[in-house]
Amino acid sequence: MRYFEVRKPRIEIIPMIDIMLFLLVFFVMIALKMIPSSGLIGHLPTSATTESLPPTKVLIEIHQNGTLMVDEQVMSIESLKAKLRPLAQGKTVVTIAGAATVNMQQLAEVMDACRQSGISQIGLATRNAK
Repeated sequence: MRYFEVRKPRIEIIPMIDIMLFLLVFFVMIALKMIPSSGLIGHLPTSATTESLPPTKVLIEIHQNGTLMVDEQVMSIESLKAKLRPLAQGKTVVTIAGAATVNMQQLAEVMDACRQSGISQIGLATRNAK
């Protein structure tokens, strides 16, 4: 008689919590990898006519002392050209972010390096002036 008794179904909570925590960690790690560069320069110049650009593929940071950083690596102009040449085949968007006190000559050199590498879509990162 005991074999024919109907048992109530149970929902096991502990394995479900384990799976949910695993998914949470997985999505957090993926979301952090999707952010291209979290180290933007804090003192961007301002502009009254800013507009949103499509997501960048390459972010070039120009620091006050003249150093260039791409993907959190310090680069020279020549190594920047070498990095951008293979990317020029597609429609790569390059965004240049610099401190408000960056020399115009440094900006012109970076833009020239992008153009010499075959990049035609160049954007400048600014803050909205309110």
